[in-house]
Amino acid sequence: MEPDGIPRAPARSSNMLVHLGRFPVARSGPLLLVLCLLACLPALGSAATQRRHPASTAPLGGVDISAPSYHSLPSRIDREVAEAHALHATVVRSEVPWSLLQPLGPGQIDAAALAVTDRLVNDAAADGMRVVMLVASTPCWASSAPASLLRECDPRRASGAQSWPPTETASFAAFVGFLAKRYGTRLAAIEIWNEPDQANEKYFAGPRKAERYAAILRAAYPAIKQANKAVAVLAGSLVGSNGQFLRALYAAGIRGYYDGLAVHFYTLALASLRAIHETQLANRDATPLWLDEFGWTSCWPRERIQQEQACVTAQTQAANLADLFHALARTPYVASLIAFKLQDSVGEDFGALTVTGAPKPAFAALVRVLSSPFGSAHPVTLRLFRHRGRVIASGSGPVGDYMQLEAFRGRVLRYKVLFTLDRFNRYSVALPHALGVHGLRVRVFQFWAGLGAAAQKRI
Repeated sequence: MEPDGIPRAPARSSNMLVHLGRFPVARSGPLLLVLCLLACLPALGSAATQRRHPASTAPLGGVDISAPSYHSLPSRIDREVAEAHALHATVVRSEVPWSLLQPLGPGQIDAAALAVTDRLVNDAAADGMRVVMLVASTPCWASSAPASLLRECDPRRASGAQSWPPTETASFAAFVGFLAKRYGTRLAAIEIWNEPDQANEKYFAGPRKAERYAAILRAAYPAIKQANKAVAVLAGSLVGSNGQFLRALYAAGIRGYYDGLAVHFYTLALASLRAIHETQLANRDATPLWLDEFGWTSCWPRERIQQEQACVTAQTQAANLADLFHALARTPYVASLIAFKLQDSVGEDFGALTVTGAPKPAFAALVRVLSSPFGSAHPVTLRLFRHRGRVIASGSGPVGDYMQLEAFRGRVLRYKVLFTLDRFNRYSVALPHALGVHGLRVRVFQFWAGLGAAAQKRI
């Protein structure tokens, strides 16, 4: 084992050594990470070149706030919207469950639930913000769930049947058309469903997912546009960045039925954006990406993993949020950055506020970056030292992408390794014994930032 605890393959050539090893990233096993790396490698070049064209304005910036419920107090809605405004957010994103607003049948809007949703939209508008409405959750009466789930489906309580898509799409289309007509330009967008490619099926269950999702989208888009052409329609809500599900959606006929593609990337967000954008380009899709779910959970050291994500410290969470906003501020194909989320809840420490409402370091970080997004991410750092007959390179870097280390003797590249940072954005790489411990020039860079932001040392 090397000093960082990462096993490495022995050197195979004294001319140039290329190593693709295991990666110090919590959440997924080494095999999955290697497969992800191999899938992403073709995308490391061309999109980065396009990314360098500066955008004239920053993406819409905001936070995810609590979904309305039957128990939502007006004071809670008022407070959350006010806190988002204090962050200098331009948008807030919130789930608006179809099952909540239309629990009993088509055309039957629940007055209490509608009043809660009205409060959310009106509060945001009063503070100069717009709402991204994530519309999902099928009412019992419309669900395509198996009979065993439908028998237990309660219109007033969350159940497994609500994660199944509707048996027919017209009722959902009519509902989102109602929302677009009622709220109009107070909405930034309506996001059609949540994470249909999520393997846990918590949000979109059942067979033929790509086909069924595409059918929902094709029905919803014209209904929304007929109600109000200015309301943007977001497709996707994808968690996978390898492009497989997106290509299936293209094959199912989604082109022309959305204004933006929503993506939810928590691990390697920059690399994931680059990879999914490559899939778009390969399929002649120029619609912008909306990164409307991303974040880090500040559950360290109490926990190690939470909601499939590696726990970090509150300070690391704050630094990561700022770095990602800065990295993407001038990315022309990214239209929105919405952090998950405003406030912690039980079992989820992703918020900028604690469960009790106390500000975490992330709150101050978001205030700074949302008011002044065109800053710089943390630089790559590099330290070289000798240990047991080999050179050790260690340091830190900005979150979100693959890193590369290159070792030169003179002008000749002798060793190259692709790696990821650990949960605290640190790395330690042991160079092969064959390189020796003298006369080396080493540089390390993040793919997103490029060689211009590389750290370089000699030993």
